[in-house]
Amino acid sequence: AGIYARERIPQLQHISDHLKQKTGFTLRPVTGLLSARDFLAALAFRVFFSTQYIRHHSEPMYTPEPDVIHELLGHVPMFTDPDFADFTQYIGMASLGASDEEVKRLATNYWFSVEFGLLWESGEIRGYGAGVLSSFGELMHATSPTNSKIEIRPFDPFAACHQDYPITKLQPVYFAASSLADAKAKMKTYADQVDRPFHVKYIPETECMVTDKKVFSRPVGLKFTPVYPEMQELLL
Repeated sequence: AGIYARERIPQLQHISDHLKQKTGFTLRPVTGLLSARDFLAALAFRVFFSTQYIRHHSEPMYTPEPDVIHELLGHVPMFTDPDFADFTQYIGMASLGASDEEVKRLATNYWFSVEFGLLWESGEIRGYGAGVLSSFGELMHATSPTNSKIEIRPFDPFAACHQDYPITKLQPVYFAASSLADAKAKMKTYADQVDRPFHVKYIPETECMVTDKKVFSRPVGLKFTPVYPEMQELLL
């Protein structure tokens, strides 16, 4: 699309417009870290909160928090893939109305997939998580066939959601799926069993969520629409 080029600095709005055409995802600038609940809730509406600051020039290979390099080189390319876009939205939709404990488990699944997920491809390990793709050191650490310091497990959301992880160090444990379609199917199965007081369905034409019960939410700029009896069939 010519958005990334040596001659110009990519702009979030241009990238967001491109993603919108590809998979319906959009970028929304944010100045700092959000709570897991607020961040995941936005994913349900195919909205990704993106930071704008860039890491200090004295540490070009590392940043303690996500920066625009992490967003543009790690997350954005993956959001153009329909399976990955669906996969990510499933995590967000499962968080709506979920308990704090369930949100924590969903955030952990997000960590081991959207951030540090791996794939098996022709017998070799490839990275698809943004934390892997945007870090040369993490990429080499995660995909080196001779690295005995890591453990790569089959991707299973029911197991990954309970796994501890370090935030400021290279990961000791990764989860690898056989394909993005496989990861998507497994996440859908996990998301469907999350205990919530209502069920939801996303309507891309209106960018709204319909529910099977009346829902009253705090005004956070995202649109919930209570479902009416004639709309029940949409949830089936």
